[in-house]
Amino acid sequence: MPQRLLIPFGGSAPSAHRLGKAHLGGKGANLAEMAGIGLPVPPGFTIPTPLCARYYEAGARLPDALKAELKAGLAHIEQVVGMEFGSAGNPLLVSVRSGARVSMPGMMDTVLNLGLNDSTVEGLAARSGNPRFAWDSYRRFIQMYGDVVLGLDHYLFEDALEILKDDKGATLDTDLTADDLKGLVAQYQEIVLKETGQPFPQDPVIQLEGAVAAVFGSWRSERAAVYRRLNDIPEEWGTAVTVQAMVFGNMGETSATGVAFTRNPATGERAIYGEYLINAQGEDVVAGIRTPQYLTLAAREQAGAKAASMEEAMPAVFAELARMFEQLELHYRDCQDIEFTVQEGKLWLLQTRSGKRTAKAALKMACDMVDEGLIQTDEAVLRVEASVLDQLLHPTLDPKAERKVLAVGLPASPGAASGAIVLDSETAHSRAATGEDVILVRLETSPEDIAGMHAARGILTARGGMTSHAAVVARGMGRPCVSGAGGIAIDMDSRTLRIGSRELAEGTVITLDGASGEVMDGRVATVEPELSGDFARLMGWADAHRRMKVRANAETPEDCTTARRFGAEGIGLARTEHMFFGADRIVHVRAMILGADEATRRTALEKLLPAQRSDFEAIFRIMEGLPVTIRLLDPPLHEFLPQRDAEIAEVAESTGLSVAAVRRRVSDLHEANPMLGHRGCRLLISYPEIVEMQARAIFEAALAIPGGVSPEVMVPLVATRRELEIVKAIIDRVAADVFEAAGRSLPYHVGTMIELPRAALRAGEIAGAAEFFSFGTNDLTQTTLGISRDDAGRFLGDYVEAGIYPRDPFVSLDTDGVGELVKLAAERGKVERPGLKLGICGEHGGDPATIDFCDGEALDYVSCSPWRVPIARLAAAQASLRRK
Repeated sequence: MPQRLLIPFGGSAPSAHRLGKAHLGGKGANLAEMAGIGLPVPPGFTIPTPLCARYYEAGARLPDALKAELKAGLAHIEQVVGMEFGSAGNPLLVSVRSGARVSMPGMMDTVLNLGLNDSTVEGLAARSGNPRFAWDSYRRFIQMYGDVVLGLDHYLFEDALEILKDDKGATLDTDLTADDLKGLVAQYQEIVLKETGQPFPQDPVIQLEGAVAAVFGSWRSERAAVYRRLNDIPEEWGTAVTVQAMVFGNMGETSATGVAFTRNPATGERAIYGEYLINAQGEDVVAGIRTPQYLTLAAREQAGAKAASMEEAMPAVFAELARMFEQLELHYRDCQDIEFTVQEGKLWLLQTRSGKRTAKAALKMACDMVDEGLIQTDEAVLRVEASVLDQLLHPTLDPKAERKVLAVGLPASPGAASGAIVLDSETAHSRAATGEDVILVRLETSPEDIAGMHAARGILTARGGMTSHAAVVARGMGRPCVSGAGGIAIDMDSRTLRIGSRELAEGTVITLDGASGEVMDGRVATVEPELSGDFARLMGWADAHRRMKVRANAETPEDCTTARRFGAEGIGLARTEHMFFGADRIVHVRAMILGADEATRRTALEKLLPAQRSDFEAIFRIMEGLPVTIRLLDPPLHEFLPQRDAEIAEVAESTGLSVAAVRRRVSDLHEANPMLGHRGCRLLISYPEIVEMQARAIFEAALAIPGGVSPEVMVPLVATRRELEIVKAIIDRVAADVFEAAGRSLPYHVGTMIELPRAALRAGEIAGAAEFFSFGTNDLTQTTLGISRDDAGRFLGDYVEAGIYPRDPFVSLDTDGVGELVKLAAERGKVERPGLKLGICGEHGGDPATIDFCDGEALDYVSCSPWRVPIARLAAAQASLRRK
C-alpha cells in the first residue's frame, strides 16, 4: 500500500506514528501510536495531510489514485475485524474523521456509521440481535451524512425527531423503539429526496468517497477559517482524514461513550475528569445534545448529581479505563484528552491528544509534573502557552460581593465575566465591535458560533456538559463558560431569556462565574489576581531560562507600579505626549504649539516644566535601580489642536491672542496626513526650546532620586544622522548645565527610535550618534506597508482571510517585510557601534511570535504594555529554550 496515500494502523500494521503529526495529523499519529503500544484501538487508516492540498488543487475533487487506494484501506480493516464493507450479512461500518496537526475541537466535520443502507441495516440488526440499535445507527448516519456531505440543514432532521418524540410521548431518544426509528429513517430519506432531488446514496463506496471529500472540504469552512485565524494556524497545513472501524456505544445498557481528561482541565488537579452516556454515541456527549453523567463517584457526589457515575455503573470497565489513563499520561508525559466507547462491555479508545486547559490548570499541571519527575523545568516553561497567561492577569469575582444567583449550571471554564445578554453569534460580534461587553447565551453552541464566542466576554448554554463544544472552545479561548444550565429557556421570537420566573430581555446585564457555574443578575464586583504559587514558580523558571530583558511601555505611576509588580525590568517607552492631555496641562501645550514666536512658546513651556519634572520623578522613584527610556515629545499635532469653540476661547485667553488669531493659527497648522507631518524630531528641530524643557525636567528629576537612576533619552522619528545630532547636542548642553548647577552628575544615554524605513536603511550612519536603538514597530509597520493602523481595521481582516498576510501586521510583526528592516538596521548599527543596545517598544513587544523573532535577531529587550509583561517574560524564555 503506497505510504503517501494511505497509512494503516491496528492489527498487524507497523506503527507509523513516527511520520509525525505534520503528515498524519494529530488524530492519525496518536491512533497509530496507541495501537503500537498495545492499547485497544479500532483498526483503520489515515489519509495524510498532503492529500488535502491535492484535493483543493484538483478543484475540490478526490484524486483518482486515492479513490483506488480506498479499497486497499478498507481491505486492511476487513481483515482485522472479520467483517465486509457493504455486506448485507456481515456489514463493516466505519467512521470518517478529520485530524489537523493541532487540535481544532469541533471545527471540522465527522461522519459516523458510514456503510449503512437499506440492506446492511437489516444485516446489522440480525447479526447484533438488536434491531433498535441498528435503526438508531441508520437514522444517525442519514442525519450526519445529510448535514456534512449533502449540505442539508440539520434542523430538518432534528425537527422530525422532536415531532416523533412528541407523538410517542418520549422524553429521550432512547425512549423510541426500533419500529419508531425505522419510520424515522423513512422520513429522513424523504427529506433527502425532497431537498436534493436525489435518493439517499445506497452504495457504501460512494458514501465513503463523499465523506472523505466533505472532511477535506471542511478545512476551509467558515468556522475552521475563523478558528485558524484566532489561533494562528496556517491554512497550508491542511487536515488528514482517518477512516476507522466503528465501535458502538449505543447497543444498550452495557454500552456507553465518553470523553475524559487524565487531569482536571479547569483546575489542573490530578484526578480523572470527564463524562459519559450509556447507550449513546460520541457525538451525543461532545455536541451537548444530552447532559451526560459523571465518570467518578467523587465528582458525582461533589456535584450532588443523582445519576450513577461510570465508576458505580460499570466498575470493571472504569477500572480498566483508569489504568489506561495512567499508561497514556506516563507515555505522553502530559495531560491527555481521551474519547472512548464501551461496546457491550468491551472498552475501545478512539482518540487521545494533549488536553486543552485553562491557564490556571496549565500552570498547576506544569509545576506538579516537575514535582512528580515527569518533566524538567525547561519543559514546564515550554508547556504553558505564553498568550494564555492573559487569563490570569485580570480580576475575578470578589468573594465578598453580593451575588443574586439566577441559575446554576456546570462550571465549564473558569473566570468571571459581566455583560449584556445576546442570543446569537452575529449579534454578539456586532455589539462587541462597538465596545460593549456581551455574554453569548445559546441553547447549545455549535462550531458556527466560533466568531460570537470569541467576541463575547463569557458563554452560557442551556444544554451540554463540561466536555461539550462550548466548554472545550471556551477553555481554549480563556472565556468563562457555564454550560448545562437546565433552568433557562430561550425564546428567539421575543428575544428573551427565561430563568425560573424571571424573564430577561436581550441586552440585560448578567454575570457568569465559570468556577462555580453560577449565573447572576447584574454586575458583580471583582478583585485583583493573586500572582503567587504556581504562577510565581513558573515565572521564576522562565526568568532563569530567558536571555532577553522585558521592559514595559508606561508613563503613569499606576502603569509603572503594575509593570514592576508583573516583573518588568525597566521602562522601554515613556510617551511624554501622553502626560500632557490632563485638563490642567492641555491648554499650555496648545499655547506652546500655537505660539507664533519663541517667547510665547517658552512662556507656555515654563508652566509645563514643574509638572513634567514631577512626572519623571514619580516614574524614577517607582523604577529606581532600573533603566527608564523617555521618548521626547512626539505629538501628531491634530491630537492637541483645539477644535471646539470653548477650547479655542480658552487658548486665546491663555495666550492673549484673539479668537480669530487662534483660528487662523489652527488653520495654518492643519496637516493632510498628521502621522507623517510636523512631529517627532521635526518638531523638536523647529522648536528646540521643547527639547530644552524636557531634558531639564528629565535630569533634574533624576538627580532627585537618592538611589540614582540612569535615564535613556529617546529621540523620535529620526530619518537621518544629522537630525539626531542636532537634538542630541541640545540634550547634552542642558545636561551639562543641570549637572553644573547641582554640583554632581549621573550617567545617561541618548538614542533613537527606528520607525522609518530610511532610518533602518541608514542605521549604520545613525548609530554613530546613537547609544541605543529602539524599534518603534507601530510606525515602522505603517510607514513600511503604507497602511494607517487607525483605518486598517476596515480591510485587514479581508487580507488575513485571503492569505495576503498570515495575521494582522499591527498585532504580530510582519517578519518578512518589517522584520527584514529590523534585521538590517540591527546588523548595520552594530557594525558601526558594537555595543549598541537594541530593543523593541511597539505594541508587538507583547506578541509571542514577535518576541521569538526578536530573540532570533539577538535584540537585548522587548517592551510591552504592563499587563503583557508576564506573557513577554514567558515567551522570551520559550524563544531562548527553542534555540538551545
